[in-house]
Amino acid sequence: MRAVWPAARAAVRRRRLQTLVIWLVTLTSTGAIVVALGLVDSASAPFDRAFAKEHGPHVVAAFDPAKVSDAQLRQAARRSGAEAAAGPFAQAAVDIPADANRELTGAVTIVGRPGPGGPVDRVDLWAGRWADRPGEVVLNRQPDWSADALGKRIRLPSGTVLTIVGYGYEMSRTADAWVAPAQMAALRPTATQMLFRFTDASSQSRLRAELSTVTSELPKDALTASQTYLTLKEQIGATARAYAQYLMAFGFLGVVVAVLIVANVVSGAVISGFRHIGILKALGFTPGQVVAVYLTMVSVPAVVGCALGTLVGNVLARPFLRFVFTGPDAGMLHRSVGIAPWVNAVALLGMPAVCVAAALVPASRAHRLSAARAISAGTAPRAGRALGLQRALAGTRLPRSVSLGAGLPFARPGRSGLTLAAVVLGVATVTFATGLATTMTRFGETGDDYDVTVYAGRVSHGRIVEPEHGDRRLDAMLRALPGASKVTARGDVEALIAGSVQPVMFEGRRGDLPRLGDVLTEGRWNHGSGEVVASSAFLRRHGLRVGDRLVVAKGDRRERVTVVGETMETDGRLLVGDWPTFTALAPGEKPISYHVKLRDGADPAGYARAARALDPGLDPVVNGPNSSVETIIGSATLLTVMLAVVAALGVFNTVVLNTRDRRRDLGMLKSIGMTPRQVTVMTVTSMGVLGVIGSLLGVPLGIAGYDLVMPRMANAVDIVLPSSLTDVWRAGVLTLLALSGLAIAVLGAYLPARGAARLTVAEALHNE
Repeated sequence: MRAVWPAARAAVRRRRLQTLVIWLVTLTSTGAIVVALGLVDSASAPFDRAFAKEHGPHVVAAFDPAKVSDAQLRQAARRSGAEAAAGPFAQAAVDIPADANRELTGAVTIVGRPGPGGPVDRVDLWAGRWADRPGEVVLNRQPDWSADALGKRIRLPSGTVLTIVGYGYEMSRTADAWVAPAQMAALRPTATQMLFRFTDASSQSRLRAELSTVTSELPKDALTASQTYLTLKEQIGATARAYAQYLMAFGFLGVVVAVLIVANVVSGAVISGFRHIGILKALGFTPGQVVAVYLTMVSVPAVVGCALGTLVGNVLARPFLRFVFTGPDAGMLHRSVGIAPWVNAVALLGMPAVCVAAALVPASRAHRLSAARAISAGTAPRAGRALGLQRALAGTRLPRSVSLGAGLPFARPGRSGLTLAAVVLGVATVTFATGLATTMTRFGETGDDYDVTVYAGRVSHGRIVEPEHGDRRLDAMLRALPGASKVTARGDVEALIAGSVQPVMFEGRRGDLPRLGDVLTEGRWNHGSGEVVASSAFLRRHGLRVGDRLVVAKGDRRERVTVVGETMETDGRLLVGDWPTFTALAPGEKPISYHVKLRDGADPAGYARAARALDPGLDPVVNGPNSSVETIIGSATLLTVMLAVVAALGVFNTVVLNTRDRRRDLGMLKSIGMTPRQVTVMTVTSMGVLGVIGSLLGVPLGIAGYDLVMPRMANAVDIVLPSSLTDVWRAGVLTLLALSGLAIAVLGAYLPARGAARLTVAEALHNE
């Protein structure tokens, strides 16, 4: 076998074009696979690792202390057979005004806990120390939070003063702050918190069953609220799963296109290398050595391409992972995510194996050829192949170069079939990406109802500068500025709804643009007090629907509201009502921002400068493009171009092989008067036929892929897409998409066609 490597190395050097095609195909396909698989893995694995490290609770449950004692809860936890339990901890809901302090505001949950450790939910105490005596508090903050507030005091509405002695972090968000158990009596706790870990936590139904076992012998209605870790996991991984849906589609297409083109290239190499095979066998190479030569010839560029593709995929994946794991729900996960070793192993080992497997069948043809047959084999197709169809085309009124070209693909049906499949997938990719980009562009444009957001409060040198003017005065001043058309004030407060331990964001709006670009997917917009519109994510996570009623609580105030509409919004905490409902729930609250719609032709940047000059406490921001939309459209465009180029490379390779196979025919045609332009037309037409067929098959396939992936992307972020966003297949768009296959075919065929046209008769007939 020592002769195999020199022969294979010589073949790689001699067949530089085929080697380049294999290298490019494997590089681009492997890069797409690494990005797709890496994001799929990151959608869940980082959460699971971090959750297991802190021994997070599978269920956080709140009980009514008036109906069940701490002793009863401990006994119930032991009797239920739970894997581990922590608590009972006294829990208080405290509403801290924003003007009281800056470190802890809004509707906060304070829990009395003796220490950061325990059998469940181990808090990462990353700054300071634990609160072990009354008058001390530890805040739940991420480790990238500034710890310069240590030692500062927080004054609660009851008059209690707490000194910040530490910062801890736990991703389950069981509390906003922790105090010593002895402190809780002064805070008037309203609930008792229990944290559970169960042996079987595989699904929501299993967790509900386990919690039912815990509460089976407790007094009725003792359980007031509960939250499972699966809900938290769903929130953190939602954005990543949305990206993973379409990236996996591109990754799958990349693998299939790679297999098809590698098989095409290698089969063509075997066919065009008949003489080389015969010479190798005449020199004493065994059939097995001949197969090994051709497999090695494919493996060398494939391994290099996969190695570089893995590197490129790791580089491209980093901005994706950084983007999708950033935000309030992600905690510190974005610091721990990355490409898992198994993803790189699949890319480095699996893709070369796929290439070798694709090459094995056509390469085995070399095993069966005798030396005499291989050496004597001509370069033209065997007699009789597709002659009937070619004669029929010759009898039409088509120009002779076009009729000859239209019949060429049928002379090599196997090679043409593989090329056609690559073109079909290329067209399907372009179609899928077009639908995706159109929907995402429309999605981004839904927030364009206003041009400038003016925030009431500006951060300067680490402190917040409040506006000097009152709410109504600011509203009037902003309306009076040149260019202003409509102004809407927006305020929000954290509140609680009955049956949930997680706070919601109740948003009140007042002014000319109550919708602020929201897209209503069901129901109607609120018309009066007591009516709210909720996000799709909110309704799904709380098991509600349009028409349901709920109670929103803020401190000692309660407002009963009715959900009258559902909006296409990914924020799972958002409830939107009118200003009277907002002020009834939170009297004295002021708008946090003013949203301004400008007249046509007005300069947003100029308006922002004028608004900033009105009051030193205003912070105007010109609305920019949606970063999520830009990321998806940009990445989809990049991957589409990659796969379209790969498909064009397949066409390029096919034309090169066909030209080599038919050098004698080209020489004879030129000798009887065919011009170089006619040779180019004939060659491009041969691939154009495959391009037209590829469009007819690829466009429906791409539409089917869009219909499969787009709903899954929407479900991943808990939204419902209205038909105005998904109705993207218009006649004009479909016409352009139908030309994409022809464009791919012509793009791949033109350069080798021009090369064939420049051949002289002597060069074409040289082998004869």
